[in-house]
Amino acid sequence: MSVNQLGIRRVKVIRYITPLREGGSLPAIAEADDQFLYVLKFRGSGQGIKTLIAELIGGEIARAIGLRVPEMVFAELDSAFGRTEPDEEIQDLLKASVGLNLGLHYLSGAISFDPLVTPVNEDLASSIVWLDCLLTNVDRTSNNTNMLVWNKELWLIDHGASLYFHYSPENWEIKAKTPFIPVKNHVLLPYASRLQEMDTRFQNILNSRKLLDIVGLIPEDWLNVFGPNLAETRDMYFRFLQIRMASSEIFIKEAQHARATLL
Repeated sequence: MSVNQLGIRRVKVIRYITPLREGGSLPAIAEADDQFLYVLKFRGSGQGIKTLIAELIGGEIARAIGLRVPEMVFAELDSAFGRTEPDEEIQDLLKASVGLNLGLHYLSGAISFDPLVTPVNEDLASSIVWLDCLLTNVDRTSNNTNMLVWNKELWLIDHGASLYFHYSPENWEIKAKTPFIPVKNHVLLPYASRLQEMDTRFQNILNSRKLLDIVGLIPEDWLNVFGPNLAETRDMYFRFLQIRMASSEIFIKEAQHARATLL
């Protein structure tokens, strides 16, 4: 087990426990050499390494603005995994995921968030809606909230559907300035009455230095999926976030308009 200079620990997976088949990319619960359990997101999944990059950036930005996110670790998977797995689909996934994957601390006993059961105040709701507009996260709807209640607190999980510009990165500078239309389906939008106030707060936190630190966490091995120019790819993520922060009024107005149609 090791820790990089920015605080993300690196662990080795020692035991595959069970798949979580409700996840489209077939994540799994696994044990690492630090004796903790993690929800493991695999580089060999159908959605690939770009999902891990989105998960890493999204989770660390959420953490930076004070939202609760399970600890993330870089999880090394040895080539020995998969040899004895009887399920062929899982066996293929494990073989394709040898190397560096992403793990999120497993919140044992957590339950799925239900807005009718767990009230969310306007500051927290506004913070989460603002975050998902920044990240262009399409996956926080009533059908799939990607939030858990653990120890009576709300925790955010699964940001892999964020930053979808990187699947078609052409004209990414233009895409960074677009409104986020899917916000109309956000499960917390009806409660998000303080988006402008949260924007003022988060602009001070997510300065260029903080964004550089977060983007700097992306392993070079993951950036290879875009081609050999790793520095250019890393800078693309940084600049996308920087431009989007500077253009936040665009996605705030879209969210406010969508919310007004609900009320």
